[in-house]
Order: sequence, then C-alpha cells, then structure tokens
Amino acid sequence: MLRKALMSVLFICCGFAATAEQVVIAALGDSLTQGYGLPEQDGFVPQLDRWLQAQGVDVRLINAGVSGDTTAGGAARVDWTLTPEVDGMIVALGGNDLLRGIDPAVSRANLEAIVKAADGSEVDVLLVGMQAPGNYGADYKKAFDAIYPDLATAHETGYAPSFFAGLTAGGDPDAARRYMQSDGIHPNAEGVALIVENLGPYVLELVNATRQ
Repeated sequence: MLRKALMSVLFICCGFAATAEQVVIAALGDSLTQGYGLPEQDGFVPQLDRWLQAQGVDVRLINAGVSGDTTAGGAARVDWTLTPEVDGMIVALGGNDLLRGIDPAVSRANLEAIVKAADGSEVDVLLVGMQAPGNYGADYKKAFDAIYPDLATAHETGYAPSFFAGLTAGGDPDAARRYMQSDGIHPNAEGVALIVENLGPYVLELVNATRQ
C-alpha cells in the first residue's frame, strides 16, 4: 500500500532499518462479531486474535462489532472505524438485515458504501458472506446471496463465502445446533472456535494483502 511504502522511505531516511510493522485489523460487524452472550475472552475477536497469534502473526484486532447493527449501521460508522492506524477490515454484516427482511438492494448499497469507504482509505477488506433463509422466497434469497460475491469481485476484496461455514463443515446443517446458544442465532464458545478455524485462513490472506 502507498502509505506503507512512504513510511518505509521515512524510516530509511532517518537512518533506521525498515522493519515489518504490526498489522491492525478492524472487525466491522454485529453481535456475531461483538461476542453476544459470551464471556469476553470467548467472543469472535479474542478467539481470532489467539488463532492468529498461534500462527506467528503480529496483528492487533479492533472489535468494531455492535450488537443489533444492520448494514446501514455499519455504513454510518465505517468512517470513524477507519482510523489512520487501520490496515485492513473484516466486514461481517447482513444478519440483522435478514432478520428484518430488508430489501437486498438496500443491503447491497450499504455494503458497497462500506467497501468504497475502505477503498478511499486504502484499507484492504475481507468481505464475509451471509446467506438468506428460504422463507422470504427464492427471488429474495437469490438477490441477497449474490451481494457478497458480486461486491468482492467488483471491488477486488477478499471474500469468505459464509460466516457460519465452520459449523457445517461436516455437511450436516442440523449438527450446527450443538454449537449455538439457546437463542439458536448466536454461536457458543465452541461454535466460535469452529468459525475462527474456518475464517482464520481468509484473515491471514487479508493480513498478507496489507503488506503488499
């Protein structure tokens, strides 16, 4: 990224050897990111942080998850999430749009606004997909599910197909129930661990992208 190249030049000009900087990643999301219903250390961001540290990655994660947030909420606060220290951003929003039956076109516009804001700040993005249930009809599901891969392709972001993929890795969706809290919406600590195991490699790619 341009700003990293400029900083490297400054280090050299000041007589210091350029060294790899700690990467700062903001996780912009809703209650799934925030860690709803769990002790702080069991939430998504702390577990992801430990996973990354175990891989030997020097990274600092910022928990920018707000319980109940929609894509509109994320778009409204993305500018103050993108502080100068942020190198990359995980975007995991859309679940609350689905719970409210929000028009997929509205969700798409909000997510695109978030991605464009990151583009403007030269911040790399990992867009985490979300799939609509079938109860809104086939047309709604098709339109909503297409948002994430379409935006990832159009804006050349990182893309993880599903936040919950780690819970159904064995191919049995019903098996995911054991990894959910009593509300059936939010993962328990064991479920978060599986989610992190699945999403971790995508986050590693995001970290590497910030260093290019």
